[in-house]
Amino acid sequence: MVTMRIILLDQLSFDLPIVQEAKSEDFFLFVEDYVELTRVPHHKKKLVFQLSAMRHFAQTLRADSHEVEYIQHNNEFNIRSLPEAITLMCTKYDLSRCLVTEPSEYHVEQAINTACLNNKLSCEFCPDTRFFADRDVLKESAALNKRTMMEFFYRKMRKKTGLLMDGDQPISGQWNYDKDNRKPLPKSIVVPERLCFTLDSITQSLQSEVQHCFPSHIGEVQNFNYAVTHAQAHTAWQQFLHCYLPQFGPYQDAMRMEEPFLFHAVVSMYVNIGLLCPKKLCADVAQAYTQGKVALASAEGFIRQILGWREFIRAIYWAYMPEYKTRNFCNANTPLPQWYWTGKTKMRCLSEAIQSTIDHAYSHHIHRLMITGNFALLAGLQPEEVCSWYWAVYADAYEWVELPNTLGMALHGDGGVVGTKPYIASGAYVNRMSDYCKGCHYDVKQKTGENACPFNYLYWDFLARHQEIFSKNQRMSLAYKNLARLEPQVLAKMRQQATDFLQKGCDG
Repeated sequence: MVTMRIILLDQLSFDLPIVQEAKSEDFFLFVEDYVELTRVPHHKKKLVFQLSAMRHFAQTLRADSHEVEYIQHNNEFNIRSLPEAITLMCTKYDLSRCLVTEPSEYHVEQAINTACLNNKLSCEFCPDTRFFADRDVLKESAALNKRTMMEFFYRKMRKKTGLLMDGDQPISGQWNYDKDNRKPLPKSIVVPERLCFTLDSITQSLQSEVQHCFPSHIGEVQNFNYAVTHAQAHTAWQQFLHCYLPQFGPYQDAMRMEEPFLFHAVVSMYVNIGLLCPKKLCADVAQAYTQGKVALASAEGFIRQILGWREFIRAIYWAYMPEYKTRNFCNANTPLPQWYWTGKTKMRCLSEAIQSTIDHAYSHHIHRLMITGNFALLAGLQPEEVCSWYWAVYADAYEWVELPNTLGMALHGDGGVVGTKPYIASGAYVNRMSDYCKGCHYDVKQKTGENACPFNYLYWDFLARHQEIFSKNQRMSLAYKNLARLEPQVLAKMRQQATDFLQKGCDG
């Protein structure tokens, strides 16, 4: 009797038990699930990256003398999904059981369970040891309707791992340096160039394949420059450690025209797919601090994103699914503007953020939260459409990480499960943290009128529109005090302009 070990698209890690404990009589199953590849119109560069990484991983396992069954999305058997592939394998092998690492996504786990049940195949889920915490760590508190704040979750994780700790207290006595990491980027700072990777035959072939098979998906396959092997990803990580990490902390919220990466690591896609180990990344950054190579604020800021935020988001996803994805706390129903897919809008900040996304299948977290996300929240864009867009366009996006970040953090659509307040800002924030407002069609200093920045009147309209539900939120008190100071006729004019703007399709 043979054991089938399924390797999912985002589990390309040699360190997982499902790989480490493989026996000679077992075989690995890889499936380029066409249903998943088209569930949303994933960015072409994202597909090239994911499929190339998957094919390289399978190739390495074969080179290590493992038996591998690999089903491509355009296969001769017309297999379109993982469940269909499981059925095919049951007809080909005398299977005793199926092993799979805990899926990251709820619907994938449900599909595997159903397929194994239909084929009378025993299915066992192996632990995903890439994470610091169990995926169900918040499930009990969610069932009891007890809210868990990320900051307190993060502190527990620091104590559990000992990262940047002195006994049971944080090094220097401070847990969080977020307030030190919000500086605008000085004009004099030069951002080092990113390294370039040579594309091998697998990746080059996939560029043509993706262009042919997914022609209507967003983005282009040209100018592809992401790591697709563990060795390449490690090289990219080392460049971040030495060239970017020292400046990452203070400028992680900054934005600059035609600088899509700045000092960000740009390794989230490698971590989420399995090419880099998050535990090693945190250990490397902690070591860089102890060796005096980086300030504590930069080290803590990076570790918080992995150990705190990433782990917290995963726990939220598994605590609240599947009901979570249907939430719409702000009752938002404005259709997603078509220019989210093209970048063709008069708002320069949005055009810049979206065009960067179209070009690279990537943008950093402030683009996502305070530009595209901020606009989506202020304009009341329909959450399901917004979440599908985020899932489609970013190379690091899988439902487990995209959904709580978008629905919860960016849109406050979960009613406060992820964030304690809606993250909204007027044009003043964009002007302070970037150079986008210079040369924009709109005037960031104007609140009303034909040339007024839409972020300004949408901001005040949002506060007025949702005053009943947010005015009692302590973290929103200053915003509502400022709202109360506005002259009624000024507020009325801004609200009418917001209404007109939205009715015109969110572009004046």
